[in-house]
Amino acid sequence: MLELTPPVAPSKPTRLSRPTGDVDDPYYWLANRDDADTIAYLEAENAHCNAWFAPHEQLVETIFGEIKSRIQETDQSVPTLKDGWWYVSRTEEGSQYPIHCRGRSRDTATETVILDENAEASTHEYFSLGAFDVSPSATLLAWSLDVDGSEHFTMHVRDLATGADLADEISDTSWAGTAWSADSQYLFYVTYDEQERPSTVWRHRLGTPQSDDVQIFHEPDERFYVGIDLTRNGEWIVIDSDSKTSSESWLVPARTPLDAPKVVRPRTENLEYHLDHWGDRFVVLTNLDAVDFRVMTAPTDAPDRWTEFIAHSAGNRITRVDPFVSHLVVHEWVAAQPRLRIVRRDGSSTAIDLGESPHDVELDANPEWNTEWVRFATESLVSPATVWEHNVTTAERVMLKRAPTPNVDLNRYESMRHWASAVDGTLVPYDVVRLAGSNNAGPAVVYAYGSYEASMPPWFSVARLSLVDRGWTWILAHPRGGGEMGRQWYLDGKFLNKRNTFDDTNAVADDAVRRGLADGTRLAVRGGSAGGLLVGACINLRPELWSAAVAEVPFVDVVTTMSDPSLPLTVTEWEEWGDPRTEPFASYMLSYSPYDNATARSYPALFVTAGLNDPRVAYHEPAKWVARIRALRTNDAPLLLRTEMGAGHGGASGRYDRWRDEARVCAFLQIALGD
Repeated sequence: MLELTPPVAPSKPTRLSRPTGDVDDPYYWLANRDDADTIAYLEAENAHCNAWFAPHEQLVETIFGEIKSRIQETDQSVPTLKDGWWYVSRTEEGSQYPIHCRGRSRDTATETVILDENAEASTHEYFSLGAFDVSPSATLLAWSLDVDGSEHFTMHVRDLATGADLADEISDTSWAGTAWSADSQYLFYVTYDEQERPSTVWRHRLGTPQSDDVQIFHEPDERFYVGIDLTRNGEWIVIDSDSKTSSESWLVPARTPLDAPKVVRPRTENLEYHLDHWGDRFVVLTNLDAVDFRVMTAPTDAPDRWTEFIAHSAGNRITRVDPFVSHLVVHEWVAAQPRLRIVRRDGSSTAIDLGESPHDVELDANPEWNTEWVRFATESLVSPATVWEHNVTTAERVMLKRAPTPNVDLNRYESMRHWASAVDGTLVPYDVVRLAGSNNAGPAVVYAYGSYEASMPPWFSVARLSLVDRGWTWILAHPRGGGEMGRQWYLDGKFLNKRNTFDDTNAVADDAVRRGLADGTRLAVRGGSAGGLLVGACINLRPELWSAAVAEVPFVDVVTTMSDPSLPLTVTEWEEWGDPRTEPFASYMLSYSPYDNATARSYPALFVTAGLNDPRVAYHEPAKWVARIRALRTNDAPLLLRTEMGAGHGGASGRYDRWRDEARVCAFLQIALGD
């Protein structure tokens, strides 16, 4: 049996100056990848994690087998028509990645392979597809790959007639979009600055070296991210520059790609807007005098002159508008439920009825501009992903595909929504899935995020069923800081209101216990990235509540990271968290920072993950947190750190690797709290 003695990180105190007073950080050195002790420590933690799981490997393999058994490994997406070609992605049993194909008819959509991700990934430990953008001529494919999880991509252009990549190769591109000119001769893309911020737009002429590419836009303000896309009708190239609180758009006609970008409306503090083209006018989604956003239109020759089209409705947060020739599809959140609404040119509208039970709905692939059919996808905690087509004129609805779930009896499960009362009396929604008719208060895991106005709709997971089948209750909390209840819900969970996010999550756990949905002695909390911060804060604020926690790539060293503007993305994050170099943010952020609040006490069983190449939450944050807890804690519950040494924020890239990672998490929870 492997040695279970946990590693001890060397203590190398570094004095940090803060408005709240100087502090010693004994693990600050872990931020230096070039320190020989850093990699040695991460590898020692990985060895310890492997040793802990070794006696439980059969359980991990059992759950991994359960996950595989519930997935149809050889499968394909619903074919999608674009410019005379039907496109489809398919998977094959035993292969990690999708294969992308096309054909001239729906029945022959798999006929020609245009990109096999497995072939491209064959010589790499990690593979992530970035851009996948077919040219307007339908003869070229711009595609990019990241091979280490750093989110730095290399762009290629493939001749779809021959299947060969052209000589064009563009290195070090970002995830922030691509756009083709109408004649398919120019490709626009975005690169990073030194802080890993998408900041600069370039124009590449096919057949020329990258050194000849022309910079057409640069955003110097470090608060702003840059992105690029085509309008849905292909007429305009749109450059968006967005901070957390304001935005600005620039336009280039796709038919005259050498034109200089022209600003739509100069940025104004706290004004956000995004636009698309509706054939004879622009359609603008904006928070101008509308906290939950409204939709306006503008003449094509005067995109800054806005006229209201869809009025603001308080609490109904409009998040996206997609124009088609005859109508708009509006995506909005109403009472913590997502919905789609069809709005016609005369202003009349119809919501697509999906019932009241907790669910998700998103637009699916809809590349065709002139159509009365809208394709969307639904799922819930108890129903797998399903693709529908809906006729906006007749309201006819056709189910195109439901994700196969072999060996699953969906009738065995039930979902429901409840509302918990937070510390200040605010009602917080949460969604539950468990075995149907269960009257037992067994172990439960609460999953939450609660930051960046990100709304978390309930989604279906066959991996989750391995816990539910073992008597677990799985809970999705919607704390303040997310966007499920409108923009104010977000504002009430950021800056100097951030602790509401953690209090709300703890209140959800309390409510689930009170309702008999969960055993109060067997509660786990799980979250990733900013949700990992939530995990750390929750177990600090209510240490008696939680018996286990899973924190994936957690943002836990909040004060130190946000105090250093030289670190990637720090400046852009000040508009989310505040700047701890000044009061009152210095004291407030210190009050909840998980790393700074680690103390000598008992800790729940902890499983923490990191990615060595993570550009979003640096590996050293979870590593420092685990090292500090290990040095201070007074109990010996499992404390595991697993660092992916060749990956980034999203962990392993292949689907089988991801399933095994999920099996490992499920096994950890079952071992810690299960029967």
